[in-house]
Amino acid sequence: MSSTPWMDVVLRALPDWLTTRRWFAGKDRPIDAVQALETTVLVDGDPALVHLVVEVRQGDRRDVYQLLVGARRAEAPDVPAAAVIEVDDGITMYEASGDADVTSELLGLLAREATVGDVSFHLEPDVVLDAGLRGRPITSEQSNTSLVFGSQYILKLFRRLSPGLNKDLVLHRALRDAGCQHIAQPLGSIAGRFDGQETTLGMMQQFFPDAADGWAMATTSVRDLMADPGTAPEEHGGDFSGEARRLGQAVAHVHADLARALGTADVGPDELAGKVRTMTDRLETVAADVPQLAPHVPGIRAALERVQELPTPLRSQYVHGDLHLGQVLRTVGGWTVIDFEGEPAAPLQERAALRSPLRDVAGMLRSFDYAAHQLLVGQPDDVQALTYGALAWAQVNRDAFCEGYASVSDLGDPREHAVLLTALELDKAVYEVGYEHANRPDWLEVPLSSIARIVEGVA
Repeated sequence: MSSTPWMDVVLRALPDWLTTRRWFAGKDRPIDAVQALETTVLVDGDPALVHLVVEVRQGDRRDVYQLLVGARRAEAPDVPAAAVIEVDDGITMYEASGDADVTSELLGLLAREATVGDVSFHLEPDVVLDAGLRGRPITSEQSNTSLVFGSQYILKLFRRLSPGLNKDLVLHRALRDAGCQHIAQPLGSIAGRFDGQETTLGMMQQFFPDAADGWAMATTSVRDLMADPGTAPEEHGGDFSGEARRLGQAVAHVHADLARALGTADVGPDELAGKVRTMTDRLETVAADVPQLAPHVPGIRAALERVQELPTPLRSQYVHGDLHLGQVLRTVGGWTVIDFEGEPAAPLQERAALRSPLRDVAGMLRSFDYAAHQLLVGQPDDVQALTYGALAWAQVNRDAFCEGYASVSDLGDPREHAVLLTALELDKAVYEVGYEHANRPDWLEVPLSSIARIVEGVA
């Protein structure tokens, strides 16, 4: 069936529908207009599959997203009802990432390195794909959408697009070439045209069917400890500190491989002052929106300003940029680091910038705090034993991670760089305050309590 008439219906429905998607980043303001930039029919007929690139206008903000739109003269199969975009003239139009009947064609297009319109499919050198596998979506993701094919491949579709090669693809290729043992091998990519540049739409990688998510492992350990309050974290059956130490080693190896593959740069006093201004501006912006942060602003600002007193030059390099326990997988071969795209909400220029490796360390330290304290959300305030246990678990695993990192990295122990590490951890916590205020107000106390402890410790 022709795509033109029903695509017009889709575009009219998108302003309301997009705000219901977890990966849509503009929920904080109304949508003024949605305009189609590219429409490519990947599968024609019934069902049909259309690759759609749209520009979403929200005041002075212009963001570009990609969608997989399916259409059938029947109900959409195996897709949650919320994924239906519109039903018109007997045709159901829907978000098609859950429809294996049509998404399996993506694997076939990659396997034969096809080009359809402005959408091109590429394999990495010496890669051959088995095109006979069906895909299924991973439902836990937020900023992107991934499809798993059989037990062999995972295809990540970048929802919010920026022109050029995606950092995730660039860094995975560099790490592969450096022989890094802590990544999923890149297998292929999908590209389109945006702002006159070839732009990464998706990336195919090796899939680990036996992998355990780092966040799930850590929170299970915390839950075991909570069930036996008063026990030291390293003494209970779910002790995580050994894994935290090995994770620190894996992250240090990744940093070393990135430095070897892509080089490093020196940060002088002027650039360092600029980085401090960026963090201070973020603090002021979040504090203006979240009154609960105000009492901590002077202490945070003082901690940030101390960074400018550090001797320069400082080393910077490519890093992960959004490292936390949800970005690591434990496989039978050890820890694997995933998703090198950087913080999805950050501007492209910031995500692509060279940074201190300590930014990734700070992100992981914050994640250990989150894993420990998220289980206290909604608990009575007077449960002192649980609070003590959470603090003890976080500290044991933060220390173990730093010890593991120090055993491999030429930077030494991250805790020896306390001024910079503290500033970066506070900057991450300020971001968390803004996120929780906008999305999960019940969780706001998690980063606020961490900020209070950090500021008190450095006052």
